[in-house]
Amino acid sequence: MAEIAASLSKPGGGDQRPRHVAIIMDGNGRWAKNRGWPRLVGHRRGAERVKQIVRACPDLGVNWLTVYAFSTENWKRSTEEVLGLMGIFARYIEREADGLSAEGVRMRFIGGRERLEPKLQRLMAGIEARTAGNTRLNLTVAINYGGRDELTRAAARLAARIGRGEVAEPTEADLADCLDTAGHPDPDLVIRTSGETRTSNFLPFQAAYSEYEFTQTLWPDFTPEHLAEILDRYGLRDRRFGGA
Repeated sequence: MAEIAASLSKPGGGDQRPRHVAIIMDGNGRWAKNRGWPRLVGHRRGAERVKQIVRACPDLGVNWLTVYAFSTENWKRSTEEVLGLMGIFARYIEREADGLSAEGVRMRFIGGRERLEPKLQRLMAGIEARTAGNTRLNLTVAINYGGRDELTRAAARLAARIGRGEVAEPTEADLADCLDTAGHPDPDLVIRTSGETRTSNFLPFQAAYSEYEFTQTLWPDFTPEHLAEILDRYGLRDRRFGGA
C-alpha cells in the first residue's frame, strides 16, 4: 500500500484529500452474469473487495469510509438473493471481527435494523461494541438503508424532541443530530461503480455538497489502485460549497 499512497503525492496531484469517502458498491450481479455465474458469486466476490478497500483506506489518508451494502429497495429482489446477501453480511462480520479490531477499524451500521434477522442484529451490535474504541478508520455499513426512510425516521425523532421541549426552533443541525449518521462528518466524495449515474437514495442529506465520481468499473473489479486514482483526481477539484 505504500506505493499506492505515494502515488497521491506525485506532481500533478492536488493537496486536497477527502476525509470521508462513501461508495455505492454496484455491479456484483453483472460481474457474475458476465461470467455465467449466479449473482451470489458476484456478491461474495464483492465482499472480498470490501476487505481490500478497507485495508487500503488508512494508507490513502481516508479516515471515514461508508459503503452502501443493502438498500430499502433491495428487498424487492428474489428471496434466494436476499437470504444469500444476509448470510454474506453475517459471515463477513464473524470472519472479519478479529482483523478489523486488530487493525484499528471502528465498524458501525446505519439503516433500519428491525427487519433484519435477530442473529444478524446481534452480530452487528457485537462488533460495534467491540470496535467502539478504534480510531484508525471509521467504517460505516449501510444495511436496509434508504435516504428517504432515514429522513422520515429523523423527522419523527425531531418531532418527539420538540414535543418534549428539548428543541424550540428546529434547525438544520437539529435534524442532522436525528439522522443515523449523527456525529459523522459529511462525505467529501461519493463514488459509484458499474457505470450507473444515479445516487439511488444514498445519503441525500449528508451528500448535498459532496463531490461525485462515477466509474465504469464493476465493484468486484474495483481495486485500491482504482481508489487511489480517483483520490488523485479529487485533489484537483475546486470545492466552493456555493461560494464564488
